[in-house]
Formats: sequence, C-alpha cells, structure tokens
Amino acid sequence: MTLARQRYALADYFSYDADNNTKYELVAGEIVPMSLGSGRHGEIMHQLGRYFEQQIVALGQAWVARQGMIGVQSPQRGQWETVRIPDVVVLPQNQWREIRDREAVVLLSEPAPIVVAEVVSPSTRSTDYRAKRTEYALLGIGEYWVVDALAEQVMICTLVEGFYDTVELKGEQLARSALFPQGNLSVEQLLNP
Repeated sequence: MTLARQRYALADYFSYDADNNTKYELVAGEIVPMSLGSGRHGEIMHQLGRYFEQQIVALGQAWVARQGMIGVQSPQRGQWETVRIPDVVVLPQNQWREIRDREAVVLLSEPAPIVVAEVVSPSTRSTDYRAKRTEYALLGIGEYWVVDALAEQVMICTLVEGFYDTVELKGEQLARSALFPQGNLSVEQLLNP
C-alpha cells in the first residue's frame, strides 16, 4: 500500500512529516508506510540485534548493531530514490557516530553497512527475498541475513564478487557466518526467543 502517488526526492523524504509514529520507507520515489509487525517479529529482531552485539564483542570489533533505526539508501535504475529501513544494521562505530546526529541514513556516497538483516513478515516476503537482496548486493553489503519464522529458517547471504552466495539454516544448526564464525545460537533459539 502506498500513501500517495506523488514522487519524493531524498531531501523531501528527510523532511516528510505525517504527524504520526509510523515509519516510512522511500521506494522508487513513493512514501510507503511500514507495517508494525507482530510481537514475534519484534522479539526476533531484538534477539538478532543482541546476538550481533554479543558476536561483535566476542570478536573485538569496533562495530555496533542497531535495530530498525537506520535507513540505507539503495541504488535504483530509474530516476526516483529508495531508502530501506532494515530490521537490524551492523556498521562501524565511527560511522554510527557520524550519522546519529543527522538523518540516520547511510547514503550511497558513504561506506555500506557491514551486515543488514530483515525479519520476514507475510507482507514483506517477496521484497525481503528478492528486491532487497538485489539492492543490498549492489551496495556491497558484506552479509544479508533473512530471518524467516514462517519458513523456520535463516538465510545468510555472503557477498562474493558482487553476488550473494546463500546458505539456508534450520532447526539446531548454528547461525554462523563468515563475519560471525563463533556464533553459538541455533536457528531454533533465534526464531523462538
């Protein structure tokens, strides 16, 4: 569902005020309200953010994980701009410090996030698996996690030579990746916090 047929530029999106608490993505120039998501969606998002933070500390990396509060400008072939708001974003601490006092959007001119993750909802399934996967690969995001409680799986996409190699994990398999090789949380634990 789109709010309006009017097309918005990035600057318009930054100043857009609908006078409510709804989050909006900018998709091909259109302001699109994001659904609230179920309680389970929120729990999984929280669990994933905590898991990434624990792994970041264990690895001694100067990264942070933020849940649902950072936008990522995506490349589009057309003239209209797109900003996605992933459920979880991992980026360097210094980059977070640079954007936290302005519009919290990683622009195309800035380094891409290290990891982005989406928790699949029935209404976002196609977008999470297809459109965002393509956009995030074009941006050069090292890992894209698709956490799907509906299919009871986690898909971890690792960027290799501009394309994502994919691993699908289920049940008691550990949610480990090239960036988080020491992970000790199973898919079952991640999906059922």
